[in-house]
Amino acid sequence: MDYLDLMKSLHVQNDRKIVLLVMDGLGGLPVEPGGKTELETANTPNLDALAKVGVCGLSSPVGPGITPGSGPAHLALFGYDPIKYEIGRGVLEVLGIGFPLQPDDVAVRGNFCTVDANGVLTDRRAGRIASDKSAELCRLLQGIRIPGVETFVLPVREHRFAIVFRGPGLDAHLSETDPQVTGKPPLPLVATAPEAEQTAKLVNQWIEEARALLAGHHPANMFLLRGFAKDPSLPKLSDVCGLRAAALSTYPMYRGVAKLVGMDVLDAGNSLDDELAAMEANWQKYDFFYVHVKATDSRGEDGDFQAKVRVIESVDGAMPRLMALRPDVLIVTGDHSTPAAMKSHSWHPVPTMIVAPFCRTDEVEEFSERACARGGLGHFQAVELMPMAMANALKLEKFGA
Repeated sequence: MDYLDLMKSLHVQNDRKIVLLVMDGLGGLPVEPGGKTELETANTPNLDALAKVGVCGLSSPVGPGITPGSGPAHLALFGYDPIKYEIGRGVLEVLGIGFPLQPDDVAVRGNFCTVDANGVLTDRRAGRIASDKSAELCRLLQGIRIPGVETFVLPVREHRFAIVFRGPGLDAHLSETDPQVTGKPPLPLVATAPEAEQTAKLVNQWIEEARALLAGHHPANMFLLRGFAKDPSLPKLSDVCGLRAAALSTYPMYRGVAKLVGMDVLDAGNSLDDELAAMEANWQKYDFFYVHVKATDSRGEDGDFQAKVRVIESVDGAMPRLMALRPDVLIVTGDHSTPAAMKSHSWHPVPTMIVAPFCRTDEVEEFSERACARGGLGHFQAVELMPMAMANALKLEKFGA
């Protein structure tokens, strides 16, 4: 169900404040049968105390068995059906770094990677090279000239970068080159619709020139492209929900998805402490705060179980500072699961908690996957979370007579 039109017709203004805390890739798995997940292993007294006075459940970002990317998973958390509002990651990366994307531009996200002498991937992230090295390589690639197309090669963070192709008649229906695993070469880029054939030809020409330029570099001697897209012009949260919404994220892609739905992106520094300081400084200006923690996902993708545990514990340690602001509604969740055992995103539902004066509490006494599976929210679709947040903040009128 698309809740946007319904919330648009029912939303009301009040001074109640909502905080959505997203630990990226929060959900996990045991590394051995019968063991504990990362969240179950972590010492989380503050989150557990909140679970006792809140209501818990498990959310699915897209649907049963569907492994989501971060873009669609976040759109679902913000109340947008990720299947209806499908968005390529390139747009999110570009908007997240403040690039002035034009309506006909085609944007794509890039990962610098490492390939061997046979062109086979050995590291999809080139050892997470430093951001200044990535910027240097982007400057090198910016020198490529393709007739009829203007290109912008934009450093993002660490191994991540973005490319914007600008020219008449460009089409974003292009395949990705990332096979998502090592041991294989980058995939060929092809048009996925007839109208994109010419664009595919131009982008492949750019790829070949870039491949030659990077061949002598190490570890970043090649790149992978994901999420070709144009700006979809989504409806904004201010219109849909009447919210004055602010985003606090240290990573550009998540700032991009927040900007796409009309949030103000605040200067959030480089840490959760910086994000909380920015929220404290802007507490009176907004009634919705999206706070993003990236490292849970990164450590899961690295396969580092204990490091992910430590990130969760650090977030738990920050909860008293957040709760000192006395949000009327607090939601703690993830956008998807990233089990360290799998080193990747997965389809597993995500532990979710709502704490609010009017929530119907359950018998859950700790914030974990197994405990949330017994919670009062049950197993629900993530797109339903925003209506529940609005309701608990008394921001939705009654529907019908």
